[in-house]
Amino acid sequence: MELWSYIIIITLFCTTVYLLLRLLFMRKAVKEIGEEFASRIAAGSNTSIGISSRDRSLLNLTDHINQQLKKLQTERHRFEQGDLELKNAITNISHDLRTPLTTICGYLELLEKEELGETSKRYLSNIKNRTETLKVLTEELLCYSVNTSVKELVIQPLDLRRALEESLISFYGVMRQNDIEPNIKLPENSVYRNLDSGATARILSNIINNAIKYSNGDFHVEMNYNGTIIFSNLTTNLDTVLVGQLFDRFFTVHNGGSSTGLGLSIAKLLTERMGGTISADYKDKRLFITLYFPDNSDIAM
Repeated sequence: MELWSYIIIITLFCTTVYLLLRLLFMRKAVKEIGEEFASRIAAGSNTSIGISSRDRSLLNLTDHINQQLKKLQTERHRFEQGDLELKNAITNISHDLRTPLTTICGYLELLEKEELGETSKRYLSNIKNRTETLKVLTEELLCYSVNTSVKELVIQPLDLRRALEESLISFYGVMRQNDIEPNIKLPENSVYRNLDSGATARILSNIINNAIKYSNGDFHVEMNYNGTIIFSNLTTNLDTVLVGQLFDRFFTVHNGGSSTGLGLSIAKLLTERMGGTISADYKDKRLFITLYFPDNSDIAM
């Protein structure tokens, strides 16, 4: 009996060790699959995943994942190609429209100098307004297609305070026309960040233009030394749901008008490409747009 007991104990022990080792090898293989899969997804590669285990079930799982990776990469390539073709088409169409629109605007200005009746003047005014609207829409579409295309940004030290000041000055005349008296608080000294000057100017311009468009008569701007800029204005045309959609492409608060709803979408795209963040909030009938660029001076450019 004792011999049989020893045999049973040894058998159970060996079986347990075998199962534990098998479990460890399987866990190792599963971890390898997970890491390899994450690596392929991040790199956009369809290179086959390889594992050290010879377990048939795990090999079948790996083979299935490899097949799906190839399909995913094919679909991704089709999507990127289609997206590029769409952006190129928008760019080409925008370019093609600019020339006839400029010509039309020129002839309308000449026509305004002619002696016309009141009815003709009214019709001409409507035509000119609609033509100007179409011109603005064309320019916004062109800017969007250019800014969303793969384009290297020229990153270099930039005085963010100075860039904001210049953008505000460029809109001062428009603010006065709209009876908006800006309340501006800027730091006394420069605030440097590694940014693209053109992209930064575009971001600030789009945010300020959006504020002027929907402001009920006021506009506040406050900048801190940590690279945070808060734009705010009173507006009764928004609610928390609409504010959550402000950065969506082609979203507009009002249908029609001269806006494509691309301004804040472009601002968000460029901000994120330069490592910053942009967000919107709505409190007490005030819209707050918060723009933040972290101090990345220690990052190798």
